[in-house]
Amino acid sequence: MNECNVSVQAMLRLSKLADYATVLLVHLGQHEGLATAAALAGETGVPEPTVAKLLKGLASSGLVISHRGARGGYRLAGALEEITIATVIAVVDGPISITACCDGRECEHSSLCGLSGQWDMVNDAILRTLNSITLADMDRHSVLHSGKEPKEPSLDTTGAGPVPVADPVN
Repeated sequence: MNECNVSVQAMLRLSKLADYATVLLVHLGQHEGLATAAALAGETGVPEPTVAKLLKGLASSGLVISHRGARGGYRLAGALEEITIATVIAVVDGPISITACCDGRECEHSSLCGLSGQWDMVNDAILRTLNSITLADMDRHSVLHSGKEPKEPSLDTTGAGPVPVADPVN
């Protein structure tokens, strides 16, 4: 039998920026008012230039609201319960796709490999999972391990729940 030397360390991996953005958004959700980039950098350990860059992108995407001025800062545009991990990843890294040939797209090897489109079921499962996890879920999990008092969840009066990221390619 032929064995593959596969390193499990480098399998599907979230980018550092998407990880940092998730941390920043959860911390923003824990603030009562506005938070500055410097304050968030101090709370999270993420370098301030990276925090500023991420907040700018998150503001332009509509996930956070920026308030300018001497007493300015950032706040979440919605509740933690309304923002999915899939949304954060798509905003920071672009469409979620594990291979170049997902969702009917072709890659340079499609004529030889024969698996074109077969990764769709894996990609769809990953998207469903990422769409089912909100920042509130991440916050609750972090609270369980940090010893902090859990924050009361806000009520979703619309009944809509989190907005899933649809097929990110189309």
